[in-house]
Amino acid sequence: FGRAAPRSRPDRIVHRRGRPVSVPVLETERLILRGHRLEDFPAYAAMWADPVFMRHMGPPRSPEESWSRFLRNMGMWSLLGHGLWAVEEKASGAFVGDCGFMQNRRGLPIDCGDQPEAGWTFITAAHGKGIGSEASRAAIAWGDKHLDAPRTWCLIAESNQVSQKLAARMGYRQSGHVTHLDKPALIFTRERP
Repeated sequence: FGRAAPRSRPDRIVHRRGRPVSVPVLETERLILRGHRLEDFPAYAAMWADPVFMRHMGPPRSPEESWSRFLRNMGMWSLLGHGLWAVEEKASGAFVGDCGFMQNRRGLPIDCGDQPEAGWTFITAAHGKGIGSEASRAAIAWGDKHLDAPRTWCLIAESNQVSQKLAARMGYRQSGHVTHLDKPALIFTRERP
């Protein structure tokens, strides 16, 4: 079930404030978490255009909106030293989603400061297979070792009970209630051990 400690190796080099930064590659039993690649974009755009996938997050995204989000994921590593990993299924080599840590500057009424926001999104075909737990567990283990933050947080639509359960399994506890994108949402926080 992917409980073994993830192995880490560098993927490609990006630059942070003039210094090279490696996007670490994490491996679990079934998955590889790595930097996004250009060839991931068609599957990434299809994920964000899927109405079933988007049911808790608003209307499906256009290719242009997905492209901006895709580039943002890659840019966080160079600016912040952390970001979202592309999640690849080892057996097939297919892109199945992404997860990791971000700073989206959401302007929420609850101040989460500069604490990293955890996030995970997976293609509809990956749901119910434990992929979210396996990938998130690896990302959070990395964050506990490498993020200079006492806590992380996540924002989950009130209607998305599956994601709320995943957050709870990862040690997040509900700490607030907000409106985001005109929908009720919950804030979850997790203290670093």
